[in-house]
Amino acid sequence: MTVATTPAPPQAPPKPTWDPRRPQPPFPWLRPTIRIRLTLLYGGMFLIAGILLLSIIYLLAAQAINTGNQPLFKIVSGTAIKVSSDNCPAINTTSLSLDEFNEAISQCVDHQRQVALDDLLSRSLLALLGLAVIAFAFGYAMAGRVLTPLGRITRTARAVAGSDLSRRIELDGPDDELKELADTLDDMLDRLERAFTAQQRFVGNASHELRTPLAINRTLLEVHLSDPNAPVELQQLGKTLLATNERSEQLVEGLLLLARSDNEIVERKPVDLAEVASQAIDQVHAEAEAKGVRIRGECRPAVVQGNGVLLERIALNLVQNAVRYNVPEAGWVEVGTDVQHGQAVLTVSNTGPVVPAYEIDNLFEPFRRLRTERTGSDKGVGLGLSIVRSVARAHGGQISAQPREGGGLVMRVTLPV
Repeated sequence: MTVATTPAPPQAPPKPTWDPRRPQPPFPWLRPTIRIRLTLLYGGMFLIAGILLLSIIYLLAAQAINTGNQPLFKIVSGTAIKVSSDNCPAINTTSLSLDEFNEAISQCVDHQRQVALDDLLSRSLLALLGLAVIAFAFGYAMAGRVLTPLGRITRTARAVAGSDLSRRIELDGPDDELKELADTLDDMLDRLERAFTAQQRFVGNASHELRTPLAINRTLLEVHLSDPNAPVELQQLGKTLLATNERSEQLVEGLLLLARSDNEIVERKPVDLAEVASQAIDQVHAEAEAKGVRIRGECRPAVVQGNGVLLERIALNLVQNAVRYNVPEAGWVEVGTDVQHGQAVLTVSNTGPVVPAYEIDNLFEPFRRLRTERTGSDKGVGLGLSIVRSVARAHGGQISAQPREGGGLVMRVTLPV
């Protein structure tokens, strides 16, 4: 809805960034974290070593008890020999010849040898399985202990991402790579805090230094314009200067609001988007009537946690843009609020000029306008949608825009309830 002085150069698609406010996956323990990978590495190495050790023990045991196919002994002669065995029932038969008896003894010994090896293998596998479970549990516990400093660093980084620049890691312990990383991050946070403090100080000073002379200029111009004896040319010049001064005041206010709304909102209160949208419609109603634009819509309750002044700025900027960038005749603006899929939604649609789809992203950049508009446009200073996007992000939400068929845009702001 804001318009540009020069064609916007093509931009690469935005890179995805980490958002600390995004919802966690439904099964966080399935994520391939470093702790899980270290556990698998430790346990896998133990399992491989155990399998190799078991194989070697099994081969050595088989070689030690294996004496080939020949029996350890055989009976060459004798009479009235009686042998009884529960494990070798074949030798219990008394009608066996010596050769048959020796063959039965040999088969029985081979069978018992195989039974012993199978028993050794099964018991060793059970022992290996138990030790593997213990090894994985021990590896998981040790990986957690080793990665505890990284967890502390991550929690501090998330707190800093929530605009708490006073947090520090202050990691104690041995002077290893993790402590060096933590100290480096602490130094970086010190610099960031100093930079943000300097920025806030600059914003405060600029707010005073820029507003004061503009307010003085506006007062002087209004005093001169109130003089009924002033020449027509001077009155016309005064009105032009007053409009320019008002545009400069809007630019300063927009820049200051944009600078202040880049951070996440810390103090939040319940705010109804329906009430905010109604107030914005009331403020723009006179301008809409002057331009012949009809405002309609249905605002349902949608309570969010945030800053009421900044949320009102979102609705006001969107409705103002929808009215100002509209068709000359029979234009309309539709405003609606609702709760959808657990999120509060503010929608502003309007008739207007056709906006190419590839220009949508450029509309949210500061001082970017469409190619059909020039610097001399009196519709705004080119910061409206930039402020809306910044305030929405500060509240953990987002804004999207879609071209309407036949001209105009559909602006959609979603905020967490």
